[in-house]
This record gives sequence, C-alpha cells and structure tokens, in this order.
Amino acid sequence: MKDIIRAKCLLSSDVETLINQQIKKEAHSSAIYLSMASWCSRNGYDFSADYFFKQAEEERMHQLKFYKYVLDMGGTAISPDVTNIKIEYNSFREVFEEALDQEINVTQSIKSIAARCHKEQDYITLEFLNWFFREQREEEYKARRAVELFDVIGEEGTGRWQIDKHVGQIKYEGEA
Repeated sequence: MKDIIRAKCLLSSDVETLINQQIKKEAHSSAIYLSMASWCSRNGYDFSADYFFKQAEEERMHQLKFYKYVLDMGGTAISPDVTNIKIEYNSFREVFEEALDQEINVTQSIKSIAARCHKEQDYITLEFLNWFFREQREEEYKARRAVELFDVIGEEGTGRWQIDKHVGQIKYEGEA
C-alpha cells in the first residue's frame, strides 16, 4: 500500500524531506522571533517587541504554507518539535543581528530546496517556491535595514529609543 501512496504523491521523497525540514526551520524561526519579542518587551523596547511578534506570525504562516503544500501534493507533512530557543541576548543590537542571520539562513535553505527541484525537474514545486523567494527578499531587506539603524542612529543617548521607534516603520518598496 505504501508504494501505491508514494506513486500518488507528486513530490519525490527527497523533496518532501527537504520541505519537511523547511517546515521545522519556519517553526524554529517563529519561536526565535517570539523569544526576541519577549526579550525586547522585558527590556523596554515595545515597538521592537511588536515587530518581532509580527515576524513570528509571518514565520508561522510560512510554516503552514509549506505544510499544506506537502499535503496538497499527496505527501506526509510532519509537525516539528521546536527546541533550543535562545531567550537571552547580550544587547539590543544582537537581537537584530541574529534576526538578519536567521533570515539569511532561511533563504539559503529555500535555495537548497530549489536546487534539488531543478535537478529533479520538479517545476511545480519551483513555481511554489517563487513566492518564498519574493518573501525572503523582503524579509532580508527589512532585517538588514533594522541592523543599519544602529549605525545610522547610534545607540548613545536616545539612540536605542529612536531605533526602537523606527523598526516597525521599515517598509520594502522593491516591487513597483
């Protein structure tokens, strides 16, 4: 019976495995952003906390989008365990630097799925991944601009307060 089910699945087992790994990465990202929101809130950076709460929701939505795709393609989506979430940060800036690193890692992971899809000529999944590439372009842009605020505004005096105030106002206008 298992062979018959696999024959009905439009994903190869390798692509399905990679997407299930991505589901876990998206869940992990969501949890990291919740932790960052908590840290920011505890340290008085309310606007940044709101920013990270929104980021956590987006990552959860990405997780579900991948999850539903696997199911729609006849595969088995796996609900991941999420562990080892950092809860303390050394500085306000470190929170945003790690957020940027997280987005870059997610982009690289999606690129790995796309590379496998190219190898297998899985054009259906490649088309699905295009949405994520556009999303990641926006996410990396916003994360990079947030880190740049630390250099542009500086952290002295009211600098951290200004950075906190401006983080939620970063917009991506890349597509005309």
